[in-house]
Amino acid sequence: MTFIEVLAPGLFSTVQDRGREGHGRLGISPAGAADTIALRLANRLAGNDDGAAAIEMTLLGGAFRFEGEALFALAGCDLGATLDGEALAPWTSRTARAAQILRCGVARSGARAYLAVQGGIAVPSILGSASTHVPSGLGGLEGRVLRAGDRLPVGEVRPPTAPRRVNPTLLAGLAPRRTLRVTQGPQAERFAPEAWDLLMRTAYTVKEDSDRMGLRLRGARMAQAPSGGMVTQGVPPGAVQVPPGGEPIILFVDQQTTGGYPVIASVISADLTSVAQLRPRDEVRFQAVPLAEARALFLEQEARLRSPDLFLT
Repeated sequence: MTFIEVLAPGLFSTVQDRGREGHGRLGISPAGAADTIALRLANRLAGNDDGAAAIEMTLLGGAFRFEGEALFALAGCDLGATLDGEALAPWTSRTARAAQILRCGVARSGARAYLAVQGGIAVPSILGSASTHVPSGLGGLEGRVLRAGDRLPVGEVRPPTAPRRVNPTLLAGLAPRRTLRVTQGPQAERFAPEAWDLLMRTAYTVKEDSDRMGLRLRGARMAQAPSGGMVTQGVPPGAVQVPPGGEPIILFVDQQTTGGYPVIASVISADLTSVAQLRPRDEVRFQAVPLAEARALFLEQEARLRSPDLFLT
């Protein structure tokens, strides 16, 4: 078994896979990669299954030393990465020799990038996932963000995969959006009649205290219609929840599993990866779509990910 040594952890780097779905009734959040498309493509570039554990980096990447030869890939936002000083493009894979150092810098666009290594990051699986949920200290490497000096084990390597890159034409169709498409939420009727139109026409700004639990937005405040108290109920990632202050919060992958604030809208599945790439002070808008269109957009996105022309050598 080989290892990757963390020389510098970056701002907020964790081990993530596709998450531990199906445990919400136990109060356990799914966690997992914020940008599942970038995770899946990084893993495919590295010759792994889509759900293999990788390193998620946020806004500022880390520095890593390969203790043995390894095929690795970077996908997601551009962190200006270099391998022993040689510039690397995102959405590509490369072979590193033993003792080579990968350095990732400040995100040039977007918020999150993924480092996948052939064989995956071999940390223990908890409830079927290696994902880190920092608020509860569950999963990943001791349930925490990475630190300088950590050594991450790499799993069993399959037959070698040649380095390659994602087809830029198809990648353009998967690019993050600043206008998030939404369907009407389960408590939309609890808001004043003009609230939905206000949500659709307002340009909101992502607040600095946003994180993997939720993106707090600054902008027009929505008023709730007079009504009784709301029973706490389950909430999914992408739910647009409105607390008493009136400014919306987009719940995300580390969110609490239940909530007592009304949900006016839900971000469609095809746009959840766009939420992952929003940075503090980014502007974001909402666009309403019917459920049938939301489903069609998700199927269209999955069809792109299955395209035989997705990768170039």
